[in-house]
Amino acid sequence: MTGGTWAVHRRGRRRGELTVAMIAGLAGVSPATVSKVLNGHAGVAVNTRQRVEAMLREHGYRRPQVTEPAAAIEVVSYGLEGDLTIEIVAGAERVARQHDVAVGFTNALNQAPVTRSWAEQLLARRPLGAIVVHSHFTPEQHEQLAVSGIPVVALDPMGEPAHPTPSVGATNWSGGVTVARHLLELGHRRIGVISGPSDFMCARARLDACRAALDTAGAPLDEKLVRSGRFQTNDGLRLAAELIDLTDRPSAIVCGNDLQALGVYEAARQAGLRIPQDLSVVGFDDINLARCFPPPLTTVRQPFADMGEAAAHMLLSLAAAKIPLQTRVELATALVVRQSTAPPHRF
Repeated sequence: MTGGTWAVHRRGRRRGELTVAMIAGLAGVSPATVSKVLNGHAGVAVNTRQRVEAMLREHGYRRPQVTEPAAAIEVVSYGLEGDLTIEIVAGAERVARQHDVAVGFTNALNQAPVTRSWAEQLLARRPLGAIVVHSHFTPEQHEQLAVSGIPVVALDPMGEPAHPTPSVGATNWSGGVTVARHLLELGHRRIGVISGPSDFMCARARLDACRAALDTAGAPLDEKLVRSGRFQTNDGLRLAAELIDLTDRPSAIVCGNDLQALGVYEAARQAGLRIPQDLSVVGFDDINLARCFPPPLTTVRQPFADMGEAAAHMLLSLAAAKIPLQTRVELATALVVRQSTAPPHRF
């Protein structure tokens, strides 16, 4: 695999391995039906497709590589914010361009329920592999692609995947520690936290890291100042309003992401509070909008373009039947200090 050329590892059928006909017999369908499932074609009833997929998984079937896949990799997103996705795709393209490989994009969130799933669409397009950028990626979907010979790398800004898929992420724990220490150094002791969903690994890591750093500094986190919600502006607004309405409100609020921080800004405006004079605010991600907040937002930067690049490197190695040096890569986050944090106001 060198600049300007691409060679894919082609794998034939080994002696003793199951054939499409054998799977068809086990599932009680025709070989043509099994072929349709493997290729993501329409015309197969949902229950029949599920029965065939179950047989493929149960017997560990792997499709032999008898035809050249398309010289492309696919980035599959599930409702990520636009500029984050753009950075990830740009990073993947930097690597793909070196190998004359194209990069496609699928938004799994916006698919109509009557259409084929994104995984079935990928089977039909047969790319070299897929970078999946969402926390809703299931073991069943991974297996669906694996049996058809399409390797997958999970790029998981929302947290490490719960299944053994090669993955790229960021250092959420150290990002949470850095935020807490920054606020402590400014003199804050009453710090509120608006965390992301509790079933997201990244949200748990950031909250636990903040809690541990405050604990270590002798300023334990008051659990009455902790809220959890979606990574959305409306949840940031609603939960910040609850914290601001407390008799002994926090002097600073740490947010699970920048969109929640934008909601905190609006809650502060509605309450007549100034940022950072009356309330310091910290986000996470460093989306482009963070620089435009009035005042610009202090936040933790995730290196999304670098994550896309690392995922593409890993994916192309898998497509060439090479074992990656690492199957889990975490890239460093960095605190970006702007004008939304300051020493607490003394009454």
